[in-house]
Amino acid sequence: MNKPLVLAFDIGTQSTRVMLIDQFGNIINKSQKSYEQAYYSTNPGWAEQKPNVYWDTMALTCNELKSSSKEHWEDIIAVTITTIRDTSICLDSSCNPLRDVILWLDKRKATCNKKLPLLNRIIFKVIGMSEAVQLQREVSYCNWICEHQQDIWEKTYKYVLISAYLNYLLTGNLVDSKASSIGHIPFDNKRGNWMKKNDITRCIFEVKDELMCDLVDPGDILGNITKKASDYLGIKEGLPVIATGSDKGCETLGLSVISEHQAAISFGTTATIQFMTKKYMEPLPFLPSYGAVLRGYYNPEIQIYRGYWLVSWFKDQFCDKEKKQALESGVIAEDLLNEKMMDIPIGCDGLLCNPYFTAGVSMPVAKGAIVGFSDMTTKMHIYRSIIEGINFALFEGKRTMEKRGRKNIKSIYVAGGGSKSPQICQITADMFGLPVYRIQTNEAGALGSAIVAFTSKKIFKDINEAIESMVHIKHVFMPDMDKHRKYLKIFETQFVKIFGKLLPLYKKSI
Repeated sequence: MNKPLVLAFDIGTQSTRVMLIDQFGNIINKSQKSYEQAYYSTNPGWAEQKPNVYWDTMALTCNELKSSSKEHWEDIIAVTITTIRDTSICLDSSCNPLRDVILWLDKRKATCNKKLPLLNRIIFKVIGMSEAVQLQREVSYCNWICEHQQDIWEKTYKYVLISAYLNYLLTGNLVDSKASSIGHIPFDNKRGNWMKKNDITRCIFEVKDELMCDLVDPGDILGNITKKASDYLGIKEGLPVIATGSDKGCETLGLSVISEHQAAISFGTTATIQFMTKKYMEPLPFLPSYGAVLRGYYNPEIQIYRGYWLVSWFKDQFCDKEKKQALESGVIAEDLLNEKMMDIPIGCDGLLCNPYFTAGVSMPVAKGAIVGFSDMTTKMHIYRSIIEGINFALFEGKRTMEKRGRKNIKSIYVAGGGSKSPQICQITADMFGLPVYRIQTNEAGALGSAIVAFTSKKIFKDINEAIESMVHIKHVFMPDMDKHRKYLKIFETQFVKIFGKLLPLYKKSI
């Protein structure tokens, strides 16, 4: 053995990546494959995927990686997997899928006309939670399946997240990490385990206790690579599969965000801002913190559901010219757009974007809006307003969580596709008025899961030592405080008022 390596899978919404990572945080080699389609929709707002797509793509990427990394393959000491969240599947008694996977961005709703127990209804009404509870019932996929596909629900032996299903295919054990158990499931985020029968919110979910899988802590062994998985993926039989956590949670750890004075921003399909805290707190009323990959900690989080999806949407709808130029220049269209937007002034000459293109639990009737058009508005004004709008929403999330948790964030660490852009990183630093740090790799999620695995395998004595060895700051973007004051004025006098002003119109579903 030359040096120990971790084989890390990262299962995303649009693609699967697998990479070899060493104890110094180097990506030794990597393979990535996009799915033919991220999801399919048989009805407006639905998002489903064939369950074999993820497993088959894992096999394609892993075998490709093996063929180009033969000299390193025997150095693998452990396997990890981090996946998208809130993506669920029904399994029969042989752990075979009974229906296709329902993805996190699916917006179907159950009717949930069945009344909850009287005592629960009284308590929910007294604490002002009735509306939030009803919405949670409606958007929980298990309740929709129970209502609309009763034959499937009656055959369901286990109702699990995609992470647990892939763990089963790897190890033969239907088990999941507590830090991966994030979704519309009866999971008590504060205790880090399944809800008890007498938990006040247990009645939200039409899932019997026996339908849930076993859970382990991050860093524990989920199982070992089976012969069947070994033959299909090309991974050595018997290698341990180490429990880590969800994609966003692993990303936060991979960015080295373990202090309460740090925040992690993910500029992904969903844009998020998270931090790490020892004390449980709700980032918004009735919205839980998630269990962190760092055992005993929590990740409060604010999400912008259609975060950098908006950039892809804008590019596909309005940027054929830039896409052609990028192809001719050997770059990506986003690089050209990011350069051009720096010619647009802060605030985009009055153009503001509210980036809430998809409603969420905290904003159940939200819609996207771009306001402030004038005769001087150009395509690049719109593009920059989208970037600024996403950042304004994340900045608002930071302020909210700081206030509720009595925190004081002093630095920002960034990951996700948008973090590749120095222009976006600088805009973030200026808007937040804080230094923005970018680490040595864009693969923060896989890096975070590898940190857990190396620590579990005793290569490091603890997570702190692992981070010191594996996470390296590559770029620092310092804020221009004059620009920060301009952003702050726009935020306080304009941005935060837009949603409230438009809410009556949203409620009328115009």
